Amino acid sequence: MSRADRRRWASARTLGDLGELMALWLEGEIGSRPGYQPRYGPDEETEHLVPVLAALCRAGYVTTCSQPGLAGPGYDGRRWEQRAAVELVVTDPALEDRLLKAAHGAGLVVVVNDYVRGGVHDRPVPVTTRDGERVTCFGGRISRSYMAILWPGLDGRLYQQVTHGTYISVIAPEYGPAGERLWEALWPLTRTPQTC
Repeated sequence: MSRADRRRWASARTLGDLGELMALWLEGEIGSRPGYQPRYGPDEETEHLVPVLAALCRAGYVTTCSQPGLAGPGYDGRRWEQRAAVELVVTDPALEDRLLKAAHGAGLVVVVNDYVRGGVHDRPVPVTTRDGERVTCFGGRISRSYMAILWPGLDGRLYQQVTHGTYISVIAPEYGPAGERLWEALWPLTRTPQTC
């Protein structure tokens, strides 16, 4: 990571600051992000997700990992299938409630790992297969040592917030392009809720 990028991430003091920086990284305005290969942006397969991911980050949900719904031959000629999925860290109970309601209301799979209260830690859910064999999962408890790998260089107080937040994975129940409906279901979360 360049010194300039390192300074930008270290200057973040709030989850809002972190979300804005993550959005800028997704949009290609910042070359590197913590916990990811230096000077490497989102994978090509994720490019069409950037608008919704960046908007979620600016709305108070910091996305940490995502993938589109795909099915077909992969780089090795084998059959690969992916469920559309996203992992987000949330520290605001009202935003968490909105996310859970939207996801459950759309019939999406939800995996919660709550580091705020040391409470719920759901099991990981398979999201990628290769010739029918499980390759990748979303969700599951994150160890303290892995949290340090995910969020190096953050301000100490912000690091405490992020590592004691709630990590929520939202996953399409179906593999392949049909699961892309996940992004439409999450788009309303990027707008400020209406009040009476």
